[in-house]
Amino acid sequence: MESEIELIEYIESYLNDELSTEDKIAFEKLRAENPVIDLKVVEHQILLNQVTEYGTRVKLKADLNEAYELLDVTSIKAGLFPPLHRMRLIINKFKFNTAIAASVAIITVFATLLSTGYFNKNSTNNYKALRRDINNIKRSQNQLIKGINDLPEKGPVNPGQFGGTGFALTSNGYIVTNYHVVKDADSVYVQNVNGESFKVKQIYVDPAYDIAVLQITDPGFKELGSLPYTFKKSGSDLGEDVYTIGFPRDDQVFNRGYLSSLTGYGGDTLTYQVDISVNPGNSGGPLLNNKGNVIGIINAKQMQIEGAAFAIKSNFILQSVDAIPQDSLENKLVLNKKNTMSGLSRTDQYKKIKDYIFMVKVY
Repeated sequence: MESEIELIEYIESYLNDELSTEDKIAFEKLRAENPVIDLKVVEHQILLNQVTEYGTRVKLKADLNEAYELLDVTSIKAGLFPPLHRMRLIINKFKFNTAIAASVAIITVFATLLSTGYFNKNSTNNYKALRRDINNIKRSQNQLIKGINDLPEKGPVNPGQFGGTGFALTSNGYIVTNYHVVKDADSVYVQNVNGESFKVKQIYVDPAYDIAVLQITDPGFKELGSLPYTFKKSGSDLGEDVYTIGFPRDDQVFNRGYLSSLTGYGGDTLTYQVDISVNPGNSGGPLLNNKGNVIGIINAKQMQIEGAAFAIKSNFILQSVDAIPQDSLENKLVLNKKNTMSGLSRTDQYKKIKDYIFMVKVY
């Protein structure tokens, strides 16, 4: 593209499905390889949606004004309002019918507003982030006793206010989770599969991508071994088998599914849609393919539709990590480039990965 204007025109042709099949495939490949262009496409799609919505509202207003101009208001009033001495009789006689008519009118108004997209801004009620409220979760007596006995080295007994999942970026204590999991936190702990808790601090957050990078600062933390997985830079294929591990409860839960769409809720190109069972607490969990590559991070689900979950693409995790100034870090943050899980059975893959996935507790 020779200029910004030409790029925008090309993006608009792409969004309007005006490109040839060959050009469309080439452009989608460019999007997958160039996050800057992909972001421009997302921003332009949002702009087009807003312009369309505004145009719909303007047209509706104009149509209503035009209809009003055609009405003979004086004649309508004369027909609708009989002499006053008959008004009470009519109202008493037809009170029930009037109530029904009013109900129909209200329903009609709401139907019109829905059809014009008026309530689109509230459509996120059908989209639920998967942070888990654990403040009121009941623990068994044995769990409480275990928490008290482990107090000196296991972190706070208080279960916290919110919970989610995180997983290791490096072996030296850097962890990634969702921004919405740790948003407004006073303090954050992570707990490994063995029940050991460690204090962490937030070193970077990216609300736009819903990404947060944490660092374990607890002196009792011992470095992990080399990560068995890598982060996939390129896009994934529709129908690809995937799985996730997270903490919708107090121990790790494994779920498997498949990639059902290359875009997320409302056509969001930052995320995949995944046909997989997830629940509050799965936010921040890794989404992996059969080879053990991380292709995304679970962050939400669509309500009232079974199995419609969403995961931020791994490319945006990598962008967030690249945005962290290395000179601001106490320890180097270098991502693993060697995958040791390819070719293993799903059971053996889980055995290799389980120590790198943490419950995130927010206080």
